[in-house]
Amino acid sequence: MSEKKVFIVTGSASGVGAATALQLARRGERIVINCSKSVAEAEAVAAKCTSAGGETIVVQADVARDADCRRLAQAARDKWGRIDGLVNNAGTTRFASMQDLSALSADDFHDIYAVNTIGAYQMVRACETSLRESRGAVVNVSSIASNQGVGSSIAYAASKGALNAMTLCLARSLGPAIRVNAVLPGFIETRWLQQGLGGAYDKVRAGYCAQAALATVLTPEDAAETILWLLDAAKITGQLVTIDAGKAIGRLG
Repeated sequence: MSEKKVFIVTGSASGVGAATALQLARRGERIVINCSKSVAEAEAVAAKCTSAGGETIVVQADVARDADCRRLAQAARDKWGRIDGLVNNAGTTRFASMQDLSALSADDFHDIYAVNTIGAYQMVRACETSLRESRGAVVNVSSIASNQGVGSSIAYAASKGALNAMTLCLARSLGPAIRVNAVLPGFIETRWLQQGLGGAYDKVRAGYCAQAALATVLTPEDAAETILWLLDAAKITGQLVTIDAGKAIGRLG
């Protein structure tokens, strides 16, 4: 029997990260559950993963801090001696109207880029040696905001656009040892989005369904399925995979 693989999933206390961790656990893998603040929720996800057949550790770390990224990677190595995959899912935003350029400050941009773009880079760097040894894979969780100019704020969309560019750069520079891809989800039904949109949530969701070819939105599990596929896809690198229920192509009529 082959040795179980080890995966780090950042921002995995809820949403897409938690769904990804759980799907990996159902395969019997070993997973590092990560959160920056929500330790109780991360522990709850870890318990579900253990029940599903996986092995887990929980590491509280802020990917915006390089020292935390290195500590997160080292925790996986100390526990299991290897890293086979990294899912850069941790993300942040500030919900601000794109029509109001005064709604964002320079600090907002710095804070969002620190997690969404720089954090992902720092995590890849922290895991690079181990990923080279295992000939592993990285999946960056981006967004359709990155190439459609939509989303919670201009800073968020711009940070994900930068993440896309970085995905391509890393795929070139780290190949052939490490594969690097990104997923670009559309509207995902998460508590994070519900809280961010507030009273506008139902209207925005309905509008998305009206425009999407499949007339629906995504669940965290939908995104997780694509993430796992990219972790396994041995001949795919440097790809930006859109999963948006057909929002980009739209509907006729």
